[in-house]
Amino acid sequence: MTFLRQSLLFIGLISVFACAQDKTPIDVKHSYELIVPDLQNPWGFVFMPDQSMLINEKDGRMIHFKNGKKIDIKNVPTVYNRGQGGLLDIKLHPNYTDNGWIYMSYASSERKDKGGHTAIMRAKLVDGALIEKQLLYKATPNTTKGQHFGSRIVFDDKGYLFFTIGERGNRDENPQDLTRDGGKVYRLNDDGSVPEDNPFVKKANAKTAIFSYGHRNPQGMVIHPETRAIWTHEHGPKGGDEINIIEAGKNYGWPIITYGVNYSGTQITNETARPGMEQPIHYWDPSIAPSGMEFISSDTYGDWKGDLLVGSLKFQYLDHCYIDNGKVVKEERLLNELGRVRSINQGPDGFIYVGIENLGIVKLIKTK
Repeated sequence: MTFLRQSLLFIGLISVFACAQDKTPIDVKHSYELIVPDLQNPWGFVFMPDQSMLINEKDGRMIHFKNGKKIDIKNVPTVYNRGQGGLLDIKLHPNYTDNGWIYMSYASSERKDKGGHTAIMRAKLVDGALIEKQLLYKATPNTTKGQHFGSRIVFDDKGYLFFTIGERGNRDENPQDLTRDGGKVYRLNDDGSVPEDNPFVKKANAKTAIFSYGHRNPQGMVIHPETRAIWTHEHGPKGGDEINIIEAGKNYGWPIITYGVNYSGTQITNETARPGMEQPIHYWDPSIAPSGMEFISSDTYGDWKGDLLVGSLKFQYLDHCYIDNGKVVKEERLLNELGRVRSINQGPDGFIYVGIENLGIVKLIKTK
């Protein structure tokens, strides 16, 4: 190989390597405390009224953490534990103290087809076991593909249940087809029935639970503490992870428009915008592989109040997104290289708690 060719190859390798690096600066004015140790993949967790936690381990275990002890909950739904699928998010009903309903998302192999797809269930917790289990939604058809199950859950101020389902690796059919599950944000009443004013209830053959479409794999969803709008983030391909504000009936473009490319580097589309399709309020390039999402709404962290936190699986940090007028204006790394950040919640005490793979749940502490 000639010296010129060697030099060009070396420069090319440097360029590729540099493009793949995340250059977000590290914030050193923080620390953490390990609250729940020895967890493998705490995909979702929620605080109970007595300040204990229910924790979903992706492998199918639901754990009650109370007074420093972990107890496995019995009668948890059987999960399809494959690839990105398993026992996923968990939320309490807004009136949990009155009705006792717990909501969970998981990959389920129910139905005739081989494989699995995302499901939503509610149940009650009595004497360490789930009872009165009710399957509220089961996406179809099943597939043996291991990617893009979604799936986060939130309740809005009107008591509607929102959840996300990824496009299950079928990007060319599911996200843009309203007759198919996958690549969507869904809205149900708390009992699993479809609201009469859902945007596609009168569209022939549409999945009437759909609220928005054209998504890839949303693994973060949260209600903005002031505007009360629904914010999501989703995995892009190579580049193009997005933050979106979700509105009824809107099309968020995947895969017709995207800021990302195939993992091989080849082009998916030459369009980053098209009339009738929504633009993200922020996107990451390189991709950070986002999971978990939470606004800081308490006064615990001072001038961080109102900012957004997003977990990075790929680069293993908590992304502090400074928000100004609904836009991300700056980013900094928190909990850098502590592990793959999977889930984030603000606790009743105002502190932020973060689920980290192969570590546990930590409490974020801001230092002066």
